[in-house]
Amino acid sequence: MANRVEHVRYDHLITRQNRAEKEFLARLENEKPRLDNAIVVVNPYLINPLAAMILFKSDKPAKAVLTVHGKRNDREDIVHEFPEATSHALPVLGLYEGMQTRVTVALSTGESQDFLIQSQPLPKGICRCRNVATSLDYFGTNWMFLSPAGKNLPTAFDYRGDIRWILTENTMFDIKRVKNGNIITGSSRFCHMPYNSTGLIELNLLGKIYKEYRMPGCYHHDHFEMPDGNLLVCTQDFSRDTVEDMLVLLDRETGEVLRSWDYRNMLPQDVAGSGSQDHHDWFHNNAVWWNEKDNSVTISGRHQDAVVNFDYETGKVNWIVGDPEGWPEDMQKYFFKPVGDLSKFDWQYEQHACVICPDGDVMCFDNGHWRSKNKEKYLKNRDNFSRGVRYRIDTKKMEIEQVWQYGKELGQDFFSPYICNVEYYGEGHYLVHSGGIGWDHGWASEKLGAYIKLGDEGYDINSKTVELKDDVVMYYLEVDGNFYRAEKLTPYHDGDNAPFGDGKLLGQLEVTPDFGTIPDLEETSEVVDAWNQIRIEEDEDRLVFHGRFQRGQLAMVIMDNGSEKKGYFINTAAVSYLAMCSGAFLEDDDRVIKMNISKSSLPAGKCEVKVLVEDRIFQTGVVICN
Repeated sequence: MANRVEHVRYDHLITRQNRAEKEFLARLENEKPRLDNAIVVVNPYLINPLAAMILFKSDKPAKAVLTVHGKRNDREDIVHEFPEATSHALPVLGLYEGMQTRVTVALSTGESQDFLIQSQPLPKGICRCRNVATSLDYFGTNWMFLSPAGKNLPTAFDYRGDIRWILTENTMFDIKRVKNGNIITGSSRFCHMPYNSTGLIELNLLGKIYKEYRMPGCYHHDHFEMPDGNLLVCTQDFSRDTVEDMLVLLDRETGEVLRSWDYRNMLPQDVAGSGSQDHHDWFHNNAVWWNEKDNSVTISGRHQDAVVNFDYETGKVNWIVGDPEGWPEDMQKYFFKPVGDLSKFDWQYEQHACVICPDGDVMCFDNGHWRSKNKEKYLKNRDNFSRGVRYRIDTKKMEIEQVWQYGKELGQDFFSPYICNVEYYGEGHYLVHSGGIGWDHGWASEKLGAYIKLGDEGYDINSKTVELKDDVVMYYLEVDGNFYRAEKLTPYHDGDNAPFGDGKLLGQLEVTPDFGTIPDLEETSEVVDAWNQIRIEEDEDRLVFHGRFQRGQLAMVIMDNGSEKKGYFINTAAVSYLAMCSGAFLEDDDRVIKMNISKSSLPAGKCEVKVLVEDRIFQTGVVICN
């Protein structure tokens, strides 16, 4: 039986981190080390092998200045001052890979101590820098953070292309620093195909998770911190037949959904589709931005080639940036007429990462996929281009002018049919990240990067990140793999000193719907066949069921507590995803089905897990206590 069905139970990462933190803080209190024999804990929160914590006591209150020394010269040093204290727990960020990094702690009382800290090995198969071009004078000790778009990992590179930060958990979608210095990104926990995670996580750069915000509709693509700290989050309602077409406001302290916006109430769903649109994923919301000046929300709909702005209070559409072809007559009033030098004007198609500049201009990454509303005019990827673009809009005259772009001149070398972003740092100072580049024997691949089989000669995927000042390329990074977005951040945040305390699970997962009726079939004492490769991963609030089935087979997971049975239908139909913004959850064998089951939906008590396959119900030998 053990050879046929695998059952793995583990504590939630937050639980494991809480336990680890209590252990090293107990050592600090029990041993009361001084600076000269400080406790050094490498990877204190279990998911960042290039981080450490230095713990010690001082007799008098003292400020501590921590220096992470560069491996080439002192201009590479990362220096941060921590507030006055007598009990010190100093986060060390940016250990070099495969060597000892010298770290100095100097106290305001005059004491000083050097430490040589060995980082932990990095996982195999990580994505590395292929080429970087910048200067220390320009880039300084900033790092470029890349968020994954596949089975790669969130990674940050310094000005020389050295990896200085990495998480061994495949967190999802955008990495954004919030006001308190932490970052918020998507959980690594699978919930729904193709790439939905249980929700958001707030963590520091050591890897300590303070909160996981679980959401019934899961999280995808993007989020935005509001002035009061609450979060706008892209989500959906899985009880209906469309996805990626809702936005919610999430309470930062409780995880409660405070309000929601349904795009189906704003926009028609059966018009003006991009080449990747289908009924199920008609809008494909991949970005959200709130503008304080007019209290409006701007969203990017890849599958309508549209950047849409609506009023935060009323949900009424204000304007749409995009090609108006194919939109009905009553919607044309929301579109702009191009003005200026029209020989240089292009609409954006299947865009990502909309940004509203301080003067009201609209920026986005124009992927350009298909580059037309008309199928007869679709371009092959090899003949296409992607770019960062900035439009100036006049909402009174409803006119639009293209005032800047970067990337068109590079053609297929910078072409990404999916993912990517732009950042506005100031006038003339922009970041453009083309993270979804794929190659098929020297030509831009017609497949999305998540579907390209690497290892075969002639196939490749990579990412290119560019930073420009006044149209001069000041920074260029090329790395292995596709990455969803890029974000330049400093390793330390002013005044931040890794506050301690238990991380929390907030919000709720959806209640997984059961099928209602379990077919009246023979139940055998036999264990399900090894060919089905059944694997059940269990943590504190859910199960993830993995199994291999022939396409179109009748299949169901059955939970039986002796007095009640619930069945959870397994969809074995072949599914084709026209958007695959993260391939993290894809299986090598497309017959393997992955299914999330919330424990809140299970019968109470001890449940035997059984599997219905075609005309019989098989045993697994697994018992879940709920």
